[in-house]
Amino acid sequence: MLDADAPNHVELFQIWLNLPKKDKLVEPYFTMLWDRDIPRVEQPGVEITVVAGALDGKRPPAPPPNSWAARPESDVAIWCVRMKAGAKWTMPRAASDETVRVIYFFAGPELRVGDHVAKDHAGLVVASDQAIEIEAGDGEVEMLVLQGRPIGEPVVAHGPFVMNSRVEIEQAFADYRRTHFGGWPWPSDDPVHGRDERFAKHADGRVERAVR
Repeated sequence: MLDADAPNHVELFQIWLNLPKKDKLVEPYFTMLWDRDIPRVEQPGVEITVVAGALDGKRPPAPPPNSWAARPESDVAIWCVRMKAGAKWTMPRAASDETVRVIYFFAGPELRVGDHVAKDHAGLVVASDQAIEIEAGDGEVEMLVLQGRPIGEPVVAHGPFVMNSRVEIEQAFADYRRTHFGGWPWPSDDPVHGRDERFAKHADGRVERAVR
């Protein structure tokens, strides 16, 4: 809920997950991942929010059915990790040696990843075929772990559209101009629904409301 009498700080990561060519024109699907449904892994001095990809027996809500993350062989994971000063966590090896794994170190003074010490916030590409010990420095640190097996297809991107060829991008522009993603039910492009509640409205008309 918004606080009308104090600043409302927002920290946002926008993560785009590509699709194989055969799934790019499937029917759209919407899933709301409420905070109450997202599991956490807790170890001494470590808390890991498991958004995608099971970890230590914790399994997050199911992704959309045609998502690359819905395929077990894609080995997709999104983990938000917070560690207190001096805390250690051993990140397990990935399920596939083809998996690409990146640690985005974005908060805190220092982070040790294996034998490498990062003193600046950065994205660190790490090996996925072995477990890696991670240790926080003299202060609390936060990082975002993203991993997945590459789709292995051509990528052509323009604005919010990601396709496999320039011809497909042009078609995406034409589809958007014609349908605006199939029809937008709100009276303006930037709808504001007030401060009183958070909700999600699905394509079938079903409405989910946040629990206070």
